Amino acid sequence: MPTNFRPKYISFDCYGTLINFNIDPTTRRLLDGRLPEEQWPAFKAMFRGFRYDAVCGDYKPYDQIFQDSFDRVCKRWGLAPTEGAGAEFAEAVRGWVPHEDVPAPLKTMGENYQLVILSNAEDSYLDITVPRLGAEFHAVLTAEQAQAYKPRYQAFEHMLDTLNASPEDFLHVSSHTRYDLMPMHDLGFPNTIYLDRGYDPHSPGYNYTTVYSLEELNKNLGL
Repeated sequence: MPTNFRPKYISFDCYGTLINFNIDPTTRRLLDGRLPEEQWPAFKAMFRGFRYDAVCGDYKPYDQIFQDSFDRVCKRWGLAPTEGAGAEFAEAVRGWVPHEDVPAPLKTMGENYQLVILSNAEDSYLDITVPRLGAEFHAVLTAEQAQAYKPRYQAFEHMLDTLNASPEDFLHVSSHTRYDLMPMHDLGFPNTIYLDRGYDPHSPGYNYTTVYSLEELNKNLGL
């Protein structure tokens, strides 16, 4: 990130970056003891991979993304599909809350910059989630509006078109390299931040700046 850089917008991924992506309890409950505990880490990683694969295709509602990816990973593990799993995951998402380290520094950031969310969810989820963040947002953009999920370029193009902006206008913050930072690098976004919450391995060739908290980012911005 350039010294003294003041972006027009600071944009964020939402779930995982600002909101705790607390999917494990629901996943374990839906498995209902059908998986030996020693296999849980491998199942969890594969489920994450199938969710990524699901959003790379044509747009479907968010609960269907969960249903399809959970059915597919269960099939790989020889487990029967679970009717209604997508709806249960969707309900869980609506209950998730911000990471503890988010609200205070995000509020400070919002008092000095125009904040934007670009989320892989539908409007109805963000209507519930955004008020929990405790900051003012200039725009809340969703996969539903774009009719495409990140990492599809269409999602990022929707942000640019909606705000009549260019990639240089943004400082984008995400805890997901594959969903956000890699495609944004390819699309020419020069200023991206990896808020490392341990989801992804580092990929330094994509020229992002790594921070470990929003408070650290605020210090870098002189706030």
